[in-house]
Amino acid sequence: MELSEEWKAYFPIGKSLDPPLLSSSSTKLGPLFFIPKPQTLPKPLFSSPLLPPLLPPPPRLSFSHFLSTSSVPYSTSCSIASRFAPTSSHHHDLPSLLSHNRLHLLHSLRHNISLVFFTTGSNHDRIGFFALHVQDRDFKFLGDRNGDVFVSTNHFNHKILSILVNPVDDFDGVSDDSVVGYLMASTLYAVHWYSVRFFTSSKTPALEYVGCKLFKSSSIVSACFSPHIPEESMVLLENGALFLFDLASYVNSQKPNGYLKGSRFRAFLDDSSGSGNYKWLCIEFSWHPRVLVVARSDAVFLLDIRHDESNVICLAKIDMLSPYDVVDEDQFLAFSRAGNDGFQFVLACRSLLLLCDVRKPMMPLLHWAHDLDNPCFIDVIRLSELRSQSRDDRYQWATESGFCVILGSFWNCEFRLFCYGPSSSNEGSTAMEISKFCKPFLAWDLPSDFLLSNQECRCGSCLVREEFSKGALPEWIDWQQKKDIVLGFGILSRDLSELVHESDEFGGFTLIRLMSSGKIEAQRYCASWDLVQSFDAAHRETLFNFEDSLLYSLGDDEYEFPKRFKYLNLEYLRGYLNENLANVLDSKMKKSHKGPLQKDSFSLDFHEILCEKLTICGFGRFRSSPALSIVFNDISLPTSICEVASRQMWATLPLEILLLAFSSYPELLDVPFDDKTIPLEFSVVPDLPQLPPFFLRKPSCRSTRWSQKVQLDDSLVGPVLPLPILLTLHEFRNGCPDPEEICEFSSDAELGLRCNEVMQVATEMAVSDSILLKNDQTVSLADDRDEMWVDSQRTKPFLLYHPVGGESSSIDQLQGNHIYKDEKFTAMITKVRKETDPNNTTDTVGLELFDDLCPIELKFDIPVMNFGPHELEAFKTLKRQFNKWQERFKPYQELCMQNNNDFQKMA
Repeated sequence: MELSEEWKAYFPIGKSLDPPLLSSSSTKLGPLFFIPKPQTLPKPLFSSPLLPPLLPPPPRLSFSHFLSTSSVPYSTSCSIASRFAPTSSHHHDLPSLLSHNRLHLLHSLRHNISLVFFTTGSNHDRIGFFALHVQDRDFKFLGDRNGDVFVSTNHFNHKILSILVNPVDDFDGVSDDSVVGYLMASTLYAVHWYSVRFFTSSKTPALEYVGCKLFKSSSIVSACFSPHIPEESMVLLENGALFLFDLASYVNSQKPNGYLKGSRFRAFLDDSSGSGNYKWLCIEFSWHPRVLVVARSDAVFLLDIRHDESNVICLAKIDMLSPYDVVDEDQFLAFSRAGNDGFQFVLACRSLLLLCDVRKPMMPLLHWAHDLDNPCFIDVIRLSELRSQSRDDRYQWATESGFCVILGSFWNCEFRLFCYGPSSSNEGSTAMEISKFCKPFLAWDLPSDFLLSNQECRCGSCLVREEFSKGALPEWIDWQQKKDIVLGFGILSRDLSELVHESDEFGGFTLIRLMSSGKIEAQRYCASWDLVQSFDAAHRETLFNFEDSLLYSLGDDEYEFPKRFKYLNLEYLRGYLNENLANVLDSKMKKSHKGPLQKDSFSLDFHEILCEKLTICGFGRFRSSPALSIVFNDISLPTSICEVASRQMWATLPLEILLLAFSSYPELLDVPFDDKTIPLEFSVVPDLPQLPPFFLRKPSCRSTRWSQKVQLDDSLVGPVLPLPILLTLHEFRNGCPDPEEICEFSSDAELGLRCNEVMQVATEMAVSDSILLKNDQTVSLADDRDEMWVDSQRTKPFLLYHPVGGESSSIDQLQGNHIYKDEKFTAMITKVRKETDPNNTTDTVGLELFDDLCPIELKFDIPVMNFGPHELEAFKTLKRQFNKWQERFKPYQELCMQNNNDFQKMA
């Protein structure tokens, strides 16, 4: 289909054939590809393992991946692997840690040096720097007396996320220690400022701390220096607030290391201009010191703060890209100022790169399709900086008037160069029409790859080999771990570069880069007509011929222990998760009956010991009390409804099933074990009367592994089988005639029914929190033949409440606005202590002293203890302090107010 010139101008450059805003007149533009200069090697400047930021170690083989690959063919482990979460958010978090340029250059024309700044230290909470000067037509490293880099004296105890530098214009007649620039280092919640000085007499740079600003309400999103006033800077917070700082009064202050005070501009935009699902991105100064451009993920705004009431103009919206956008739910990712006049800015989203002008809102001047994966770095540089020292002056006009946008990602190691500039008189009809009412810009040729490392080649064979090498790595290894990638770079000043390098045919530049291997090196680049050059060294280099990069923190020592995998049979777990545990047990029991009958593994002595223990706990064969009464009598600590229901289910199990749930280590030794089997660890059943699963008991002192030093004993251990298994076996024991009904049995459903029963009974026999009294149906304990619990004249012996720690207000509690909605876990019940006789004036000198501290019945698992006069005096002091705390503790007072008079008397 034939399209007009004007219509094709709306399509991104790179997505349409022969767009009218694309100039490919190479006869006037010159070469626009930049490659490492052939036959040259990078110049090493400094190397240290502390230079690259240590990222979190890559995750080892995840549990879900181990399950899915532990057996072939498909097995139970494969089927439940999907139930576990993926490895981690490791792959999603790391790109954000490398979103900023980690190396910055500050050039001083008067001293003819360049200062190189970067972060360093074990936690990268300090600023490292050195000077780069020229001696004998070669770059020379200028550091401290020990040959190391200079390091800032103070460290922040927080990782530095970004650094910025701002040069100060050199003037004649300045002193020896005058300020040559400023540096700003940003952490997550603080900004620190430095002044940069260079002493000519000693030829040493210095970094002097000016002050800092700590933000407690919100994290820092972006910061920038003013190109108009070097001492001014602006900070943008995550909540949209802006702060303007002026360093002029702090640089020569007699009280360094102070806190800077800035002018605050509150959040200047509401959600009326966006969708609400946005985040603040960046801030830059525009053409005036009080005119700013603020970028958000969905829009860009021009903010005029010259007057008391700020004026806001929307310059761009993500919605305006919909006619030619190629990504759904796109958002802006990178933003930067373009040019020196402050009118233009560049903006990148997931698919497009835009050149905009503040004088033409909602009308981008140029837009490219960049084909980069989540670019986070963007910068604009004049073409004259990249094509300096040119012997051929045929392209002088293009060199002086052109601009280059560098867009890419340090994590993906992909950068592209987008060249643009003014149009000439013969650029086409559309350009001529545009030139009538504004100064037009045209894209100069198609975007090109910008190679930051000389170890890359863009020929087809190398690209294919690189992609295959990445795919061959295991999924838990990032290819960045195997390749020496660029973490930061800067373009060296042409004044310093021309003292070392001779002029090139079409010009070039010197790149200073920071590698993930800890090296800082200089590499010469030259302009070329062709991006792909025949580099024998690049073709010989494979992608992963480096040692493991220092980018990752892999620990100081190697793993010294043998790596052995233990395989677990998770078939029962799978059946429980899929709610078909009965099917699994049924199939297992049918298979076991086909083989020879095994002998009974329970000895008579063990049977007697087990019966005696269970009888003490109320598990006798002929129980005189109902199971629910036993369970409530066993409550001694605050217990959830689910725990009470679980104990009731244990109490209803017959003795024949309980014999399967408990054992002793001598009995466990009869079970056939492999030599490589993990030792079985179980806890000893306590001697005090308790109900399973015996909360707050001591762990076992041994396992199935024993030696001559640790002798066997007859301690009762368990439960050795979980409750869902026992409930399902109990259902089989009942002899349901229909096998399908047995397979439909669910232990979780049974637990839910028991929880409802316990909850209904608890609401009648306990002093209740008002938010728990939602069910009109209650079950009377008269059915349980325990009339002393339902006597209305007696004080109720239990307290039913909802923990309110961390809740916002009592209104939320009354409305049931809790984090967890399931009452069987959030509703707690505990036993209330018995009221003492007020006429009893006997002084208590034992543990009963603590009964007055709270309405809950306290039990101590220690021998009888009596206190003397000194202990009693200390107890009275502590009790007074505790009573004062109870009076000030709002949730406790609200709980007392919500309950009836009976509880208030007890409290």
